[in-house]
Amino acid sequence: MLEFIPALDAGSVCRIEKLAREIWREYYISIIGEAQVEYMLERFQSVPALNSQIRNGFLYYLLKIDGKFSGYFAVLPEKHKERLFLSKIYLLSSARGKGYGRKTLEFIETLAGPGLNRISLTVNKGNNGAIKAYLKCGFTISGKQVTDIGGGFVMDDYFMEKS
Repeated sequence: MLEFIPALDAGSVCRIEKLAREIWREYYISIIGEAQVEYMLERFQSVPALNSQIRNGFLYYLLKIDGKFSGYFAVLPEKHKERLFLSKIYLLSSARGKGYGRKTLEFIETLAGPGLNRISLTVNKGNNGAIKAYLKCGFTISGKQVTDIGGGFVMDDYFMEKS
């Protein structure tokens, strides 16, 4: 059973940070390297960073699968751009390839609501598994960007969108 639990308290934010550290280290080191993973965890996935994002309008949800916290995602409603920005969607390796990502995307579509006629996201160009999954779920590649995130690191991403 898959549950989507809004992250509304300090305990939830701490749980997300813990999940981020596990997921990022198991998945992203082969894509962007250990140094960049550690930098990005501290800069974007730490409790202070998560709390700052929540104060700025991001909505975080924990994914609970058969009673176990197994992932999380974050979205940012951007009414001025008429879109819902999917900032993060991460699953533990034990939950991947079982349809939970697709079910999570279906749930995210329900969050779009009136005035948000598309979902957009960025994905690392080297993250072939995620790109393939997004394409299969109806997203299209709409552009690309390289963003300097400090510390000598960049994010080299595709923009993807789904109406």
